[in-house]
Amino acid sequence: MSEQEQNSWIVMKLGGTSVSKAAWWDNAAKEIRAAVEDNHRVLVVQSALTGVTDLLEKLLFDATDAERDATLAEIENRHRALADEMGIGVDLIAPRLERLKQQALGAALTSEVTPRLRAEVLAAGELMASELGRSYLERSGVNVHWQDARELLHAVSPSADNPQRHFLNATCDAKRDAQLRERLAASGNVVLTQGFIASDANGRTVLLGRGGSDTSAACLAGKLGAERLEIWTDVPGMFTANPRDIPSARLLKRLDYEEAQEIAGTGAKVLHPRCIEPVRRAGIPLVIRYTPKPAMPGTAIGPQSADLGGRVKAISLRRGIQLVEMATSGMWQQVGFLADAFAAFKQHGLSIDLVSTSETTVTVSLDPLANSLDAETVNALLDDLGHHCRARLITGCAAISLVGRQMRANLHRLAPALELFDERRVHLVTQAANDLNFTVVVDEADAGRLARQLHALMILAEGEDEVLGPPWQTLFSPCTDINVETAWWRDARDELLRKASQGTPRYVYHGASLDAAADRVKTLPVERIFFAMKANNNPDVLRRLYAKGLGFECVSPGELAHVRGLFPGIANDRLLFTPNFAPRSDYATALDAGVTITLDNLYALREWPELFREKEILLRVDPGQGAGHHKHVRTAGSHSKFGIPLEELAEAARLGARANARIIGLHAHAGSGIRDPQLWQDVALKLAEAAESFPDVRVLDLGGGLGVPERRGDAPLDMAALAALLAEFRAAHPRFELWLEPGRYLVAEAGALLARVTQLKGKTGAQYVGIDAGMHTLIRPALYGAHHDIVNLSRLDEAASITASVVGPICETGDILGIERRLPECREGDVMLIANAGAYGRVMSSEYNLRGMPDETHL
Repeated sequence: MSEQEQNSWIVMKLGGTSVSKAAWWDNAAKEIRAAVEDNHRVLVVQSALTGVTDLLEKLLFDATDAERDATLAEIENRHRALADEMGIGVDLIAPRLERLKQQALGAALTSEVTPRLRAEVLAAGELMASELGRSYLERSGVNVHWQDARELLHAVSPSADNPQRHFLNATCDAKRDAQLRERLAASGNVVLTQGFIASDANGRTVLLGRGGSDTSAACLAGKLGAERLEIWTDVPGMFTANPRDIPSARLLKRLDYEEAQEIAGTGAKVLHPRCIEPVRRAGIPLVIRYTPKPAMPGTAIGPQSADLGGRVKAISLRRGIQLVEMATSGMWQQVGFLADAFAAFKQHGLSIDLVSTSETTVTVSLDPLANSLDAETVNALLDDLGHHCRARLITGCAAISLVGRQMRANLHRLAPALELFDERRVHLVTQAANDLNFTVVVDEADAGRLARQLHALMILAEGEDEVLGPPWQTLFSPCTDINVETAWWRDARDELLRKASQGTPRYVYHGASLDAAADRVKTLPVERIFFAMKANNNPDVLRRLYAKGLGFECVSPGELAHVRGLFPGIANDRLLFTPNFAPRSDYATALDAGVTITLDNLYALREWPELFREKEILLRVDPGQGAGHHKHVRTAGSHSKFGIPLEELAEAARLGARANARIIGLHAHAGSGIRDPQLWQDVALKLAEAAESFPDVRVLDLGGGLGVPERRGDAPLDMAALAALLAEFRAAHPRFELWLEPGRYLVAEAGALLARVTQLKGKTGAQYVGIDAGMHTLIRPALYGAHHDIVNLSRLDEAASITASVVGPICETGDILGIERRLPECREGDVMLIANAGAYGRVMSSEYNLRGMPDETHL
């Protein structure tokens, strides 16, 4: 073996997840030893532990001593937990923790967090983690030399326009460095250093941007002339889409540098886009390796891909995109407008990503990965642009990119894909000059579903070859995407199959699950709970909730009549009427019956004041920002039809006084499917502030929207945390009663939809399982892009062997209940179960195509 071969370097970058478990360190140590035995030298580039960088960022901005102490304790506990798992001590990082405490206190006393201080504090994550890494490798029998990365990587001179920016987003030289190679070789066969950090010409700590550990490793690989760069992470490679969102995403076996950079730059999080160029320039292969199972093939990135033809290889999605629209008729044939406008972006240190131009308007995108998009910077930019044009910021956007070589050659294939954007708000369209991507910027609420549809259309039908590998589902899903072991219908399977023999499609409601959901909600410190019966009006369901002491929130006279028919003696204080854009007669009906009503806008008070004379009413307030899993369930904000804007509340008070009505409560509802308990305390605080203008207000109705887990792995709403937050609010505001109006939370998990397989079909690589339930039976997937787990109840214990879309019998392209689900081999007559179908299922069904309405059954 030649001396050059004996001295060849492998650079192993270990990501945050890879260094956060002792078992994964064992895998890395085994690979390091194997490489050394094979006459290689190894440079390990280590990230901070998962989540620690975010905690360090938080530490600098904690307002009180107690908050800082809690954050420091969390940082120490994360390192201590790993050290205990590794069987090593944590005292070796004590000096760095003490230094962090001093830095955080200094920032609090001066009320200033400079870029230089941020860089020094954030660097501590990698430095502490690598101390643990060194200790563990030594304990594992690896002779390792620890090296401060700031002695290896040096930042180039900062820009004169924004010299402070380089502290947080520095650039390093990656030219081959023979002296560095010799120096590290003299340190031994294994060297451990840190990613993310470097030093500048003055020896000060700088960072290579968030996610910069990949870039550190690539620069060091270039300097060493490494044989290869390995990126170790918690996924086996790059995929054709984000597999967390699209489980049918395919493993990409081989890519060239430009394709990999384009996929990374358009949203894939496996690699940082800046890490590609250093290895491309040096011709160094890059391999993505899967830390939990190092033997699993990953993605190999090199000078040339396995194929040269035009082909879409990935559907990338970037959320959180902000657009800046610059409009003026003065730019028509004006020399230098773009130069003047773009100079403003440079002045504020903002990098432009996408650009779209017309005769009078230029729109550009700002990617949060490449920019610090704080409000102060963006507002200053808009002020400066105002000297040249009318500039406005457009938020809440996402960029969907189709990535692959020779995209122009794919334009004919894009025609059906473009139809998916029909009736969607498209803000910007670009076709990359390098012919590697076609990008569309849309509202963020539409992006997820569009990405799934594009992936199914452009990639799913392709067969496995040198580039496309198996789907994520095949690699990681042994059965289905649902946890069948804990679902109520697992134990009720035999009874459900008997129910299905009585006819399908059929909704089935599980009484014990209804009781359990009601009991959970009743643990909250609120005075009244009203079930939003628009979610489910089944009489058996309503009787169960009535027996639990719940009231009913109704939105129509028909719903009021339905409840009164079931419970003739129901007290009026267990009823709440909340119409929206309803006719005058609806309000009159409810008021005549003595039911409390909630007014959704000022029209009724302004035009029908006599209706509300001497009446007690609630006002529905728009808190200003919606929330929820889809734009159609976000019921607040300027684009929602619901609620009285905060700025109109003064007029509401005047109109209420003129009508001689008593406004006793304020109501707000932000949206549905929310699993962040903080939202309801935030809503309560906004309503309490608004109530200062209404002396008679004693009730704050926080609405509903309590979310349930949609997919396997989703965390449930933490009811204990929600109870604590509401109790905290009540202690500070004892004047108010709190009301809630949960709907879906109470009934979703208790309901299942049973259907039978009617036909099976394969088509150009795609498979379909047809059932007798369709969008007329359950419209949520078509209307909201909602996810419902689907299992073959007849073959519940059989392993998944196919990936198929589950479709119904309705003559509509959108009649899809589940896209690309992992299922066992299905046969005609099998009973399929669609889970979490107790809310907005039967109540939204129809007889479209004259298919008839589904039956209902109670267990």
